[in-house]
Amino acid sequence: MVQRTPAAGELEPIERASRDELQALQLERLTWSLRHAYENVPHYGAAFDAAGVHPDDLKSLADLAKFPFTDKKTLRDNYPFGLFAVPREQVVRIHASSGTTGKATVVGYTAKDIDTWAGVVARSIRAAGGRAGDMVHISYGYGLFTGGLGAHYGAEKLGCTVIPMSGGQTEKQVQLIQDFKPAIIMVTPSYMLNIIEEFTRQGLDAAQSSLKVGIFGAEPWTDAMRREIEARAGIDAVDIYGLSEVMGPGVASECIESKDGPVIWEDHFYPEIIDPETGEVLPDGEEGELVFTSLTKEALPIIRYRTRDLTRLLAPTSRSMRRMGRITGRSDDMLIIRGVNVFPSQIEEIVLKMPALAPQYQLVVAREGHLDTLAVLGELRDASLSPDDVEMLGRELQHRIKTLVGVSTRVSLRPPGGIERTLTGKARRVVDQRPKN
Repeated sequence: MVQRTPAAGELEPIERASRDELQALQLERLTWSLRHAYENVPHYGAAFDAAGVHPDDLKSLADLAKFPFTDKKTLRDNYPFGLFAVPREQVVRIHASSGTTGKATVVGYTAKDIDTWAGVVARSIRAAGGRAGDMVHISYGYGLFTGGLGAHYGAEKLGCTVIPMSGGQTEKQVQLIQDFKPAIIMVTPSYMLNIIEEFTRQGLDAAQSSLKVGIFGAEPWTDAMRREIEARAGIDAVDIYGLSEVMGPGVASECIESKDGPVIWEDHFYPEIIDPETGEVLPDGEEGELVFTSLTKEALPIIRYRTRDLTRLLAPTSRSMRRMGRITGRSDDMLIIRGVNVFPSQIEEIVLKMPALAPQYQLVVAREGHLDTLAVLGELRDASLSPDDVEMLGRELQHRIKTLVGVSTRVSLRPPGGIERTLTGKARRVVDQRPKN
């Protein structure tokens, strides 16, 4: 693995600004964003009025806490274009998330928004070690999902050569990596594991490929998975964070020289951490729910958007802006099994610390009578293990989960390739078979 630390001249001035300079810019832009939303989006006008606040009430950054939250329900209630702050004719692109229930959440971009988005993604790729002229293999899905096009425009803005592969066709992914020899890949971490497995299936060593950097996002992943990918692919693995409601990929990204959590590009996205139960703003360093307010978006300003991601804000290191800690779960996807709070990331950490198990797993939640049950499906690395060894390994996994998480599970270990694979992106980690009513 080769890390490249940028020279001071390669950074934008805001990446080296003092805290006072950054906060002065944030206050100026936040004032504009609140007024833009209030005057041009009926929902925000009504919501601000109902809360008894006005954009003129913002005298300091702390005053943002007076304003109401936005959530996915807000976007769905205003489907499709009710939250746009500019005439629809000025919206040059629309993206939408599929969502797990109900209608999709729709987001729009003006030409300036697209340029801003490309700029923060370009900054993110540069933070990951990318430079003009590098070849970037993009395996995020293209289309309404923001991943593919967001990465694409950012890579082009940086001056890179883009391979717009999209997801799926794993065999062809490997072929093009071998033939075109890109230095950077942008993909979900779970699908990167599929690509690594395909290298092995073809009798190739992924660690000997041209890839030097992987920029991974679109789903939570752990430091254990980072180590797994880096060891097997021989690359630096960095984390990029984003969500379509706030912009898309590029809201925050890790720096290759430190790899200590994604730097939030605070000149465009103002972060808060709140208590998910009370909504109270928490100080830096405390864990809670991540909330974002856009500072420069024209088409779809977003005010205090509740991401449901649980994390904390960390002090700046490689850049002048704060970092976000590893996402430990979500305030809305936490599983409660017989009174025990369970996050999929907890199970992933345990699985990845057992060398005999592949980095693939699935949690199946069901109900027997009035009680919820949790089954953990794992996958063996070695198909030649004896039935007794497999049984012992399953008991060990079951014991570790009970000891470290506090929940009883049923464990089933499948042969190599036995866990459902994704063809286009996010892994299906949780299967909920409980009745809906």
